[in-house]
Amino acid sequence: MGKFTTLSVDVATGDCDPSGYVQSPRTQSWLDSACRHFFESCGVLPGRDGGPLPGIVDLSLLEQHARFVNRATYGERLTITTRVREWRPDTFVQVHVVTRGEDLICESTETRIFCVRDAQDRRKIRAIPVPEDIRRRCE
Repeated sequence: MGKFTTLSVDVATGDCDPSGYVQSPRTQSWLDSACRHFFESCGVLPGRDGGPLPGIVDLSLLEQHARFVNRATYGERLTITTRVREWRPDTFVQVHVVTRGEDLICESTETRIFCVRDAQDRRKIRAIPVPEDIRRRCE
């Protein structure tokens, strides 16, 4: 299965819609945090903190599929378990499983890329192949 990380999230009132359940955009924000947490836990600190490949400024999301099984509401603690399911030459596929105790809340699969600032135009970012050093640290 490879390396995995867990990230706990406490659901606050502001995370919920008027009916009291977690809003979908809030879930996406937590999954993005779980993605970064995974790489930080593997010793890869993208962005201004540097890392094995200084200059990585983003882990851009290309595609996401999510399946929501149960609802969550304020006052609950959720756990997000994250791993990389597949490494491709230019992308990686990451899986997140969100649970509340034994209850499955959501499963999400994301395809992402590593991005750096463009050398010619620093206002732009561009994708790079998956760095082997990062892949080794995260397998």
